[in-house]
Amino acid sequence: MNPDVTVTVIVYNDAARLPRAVESVRRQTHADIEIIISDDHSTDETPDVARELASRDPRIRHLRLPENSGGCSAPRNRALEIARAPYVMFLDSDDELPDDAVELLLAAHREREIDFAMGAVVRVREDGGRRTKWMPHLVAERRTVVGIESEPRLLFEHLSTSKMYARAFLDRHDLRFPEGIHYEDQLFTTQAYCLAKEFTVVPEPVYRWYIAPYAATEAASISNQRHRLDNVRDRVHVQRLIDDFLADSGHGALREDKDYKFLKHDFRMYAGDLPYRDEEWLADFADIMTPYLETVSPTAYARLPRAERVVLQLVRERRFPEARLAARGLGHGVAPRQVTPDAEGRTYWGDSLPVTEWARRELDVADLELDTRPFRSAQFRHEITELTRGPGASIDLTIRTYDPGLRLPVGRHRASLLIRPGRQRLKAPFRLSPVRPGVFEGHVHLDLSSAPVPHHGFAGVRHPLLRIELQGLAHTAVLLAPLSFPPLTARIDYHTGTAPHRVTIEPEGRGPGRLQVRWQPVGVTARVVRPVVRRLARPKVRRAARLVRSALR
Repeated sequence: MNPDVTVTVIVYNDAARLPRAVESVRRQTHADIEIIISDDHSTDETPDVARELASRDPRIRHLRLPENSGGCSAPRNRALEIARAPYVMFLDSDDELPDDAVELLLAAHREREIDFAMGAVVRVREDGGRRTKWMPHLVAERRTVVGIESEPRLLFEHLSTSKMYARAFLDRHDLRFPEGIHYEDQLFTTQAYCLAKEFTVVPEPVYRWYIAPYAATEAASISNQRHRLDNVRDRVHVQRLIDDFLADSGHGALREDKDYKFLKHDFRMYAGDLPYRDEEWLADFADIMTPYLETVSPTAYARLPRAERVVLQLVRERRFPEARLAARGLGHGVAPRQVTPDAEGRTYWGDSLPVTEWARRELDVADLELDTRPFRSAQFRHEITELTRGPGASIDLTIRTYDPGLRLPVGRHRASLLIRPGRQRLKAPFRLSPVRPGVFEGHVHLDLSSAPVPHHGFAGVRHPLLRIELQGLAHTAVLLAPLSFPPLTARIDYHTGTAPHRVTIEPEGRGPGRLQVRWQPVGVTARVVRPVVRRLARPKVRRAARLVRSALR
């Protein structure tokens, strides 16, 4: 008798994590399943591990490809050829399925005849365990979608692993993963969305996606290899394949939504890295990206936030130093250093007027409301121009503040650096003095030995914020650091030596490149105090403590 569901676990040289992935399938609340470990010709101990797992459970089958394909498509496709169940799912060896994932998605299929069911994805940071939902707004409510045209925003959820497919649907359309390219999920999932008559969305988590942001280059996932130009080429190539499919299949009306997704998600991932790329890389990046950007729907550009449109335009114009500056503000409300008005009073990003009508439209920053928005949400740009180590665990900073909207009157202004290693904050006051219209500068001494670290210690990273006070109002924003400088490390014996820590001041190394302070407990704080506090902080312990307090009242 055939199983109800086949779950394919693809793997390549991942012997250490494969057992975790397979075990997550074995413990599913719906047990009538088939598990196919599809090994893309691993050269480590993966084959031995796979055979051992298969020997323990008759539901597990081990498939080994005769040669390495270099991607995810071939091992998935080969597994589909031998899968026996009417419903199929895909799992990567470094991820997991929540215990009831199969049960939830299979129930959706059994409620009505649909082509696939999809659920929420939980992203787990391996460096700290933080959990967040992937695209939570897309899976917030349970519903059955009749045709992707009714909800084109779902194109943003392009993962093949968050879905359970009816095998008959895949076979009817000969739907398989494209081999020989990366980002195969995007094409496969777009095709599935377009070809499906109906599919059901469930809000419960059905996939656990582990993120290793600091993985070694050779071990990094495809999405974490954005520094490789081949990665850029593959992503653009897949977009062209998707465009061809939409046109050929009669779904051309989706092109604007698909283009918006590309600009908002795919290009945006590279944009955040631009400050860390050299001139040669940026030139090659523009050579690959710009021809495709020329084909993107103008209405898709118009749907983007202004800061993202500015970065796109600067890349297209090959104004790379300015693109780096603009990219450091993405997602953080950081103002440009300078704006330029034209004769009609329209204001543009940068120190010169755009030449073409398209450039004027993209670099017009009127909607940033630099000179009119409320002071608390105004946009400034705070940059560290000089950083010097002081005595002990202190640093002296020279900070330049750019105010292109001329919100700050001429004169000195009260400012402070704020950092919070725990529940209380450290405040370092200083003054910003005018340099020229729209530019201010100040000097601040930040002594981390006086930070209010809790008695039980603090382990984590914090980014100082800069606050400006004006006429009873306060404005707080991020502080940009030099993109590279030698980390400054010191041991601080907080609370007269009972809470020793190693404290490191460093550049953030990604995103906007903020000043970053890292606390790491050492000595007895790390060995004894922190483990006890973590045990006491567990939900069951906290609930028990609340019950005891209630009983004693």
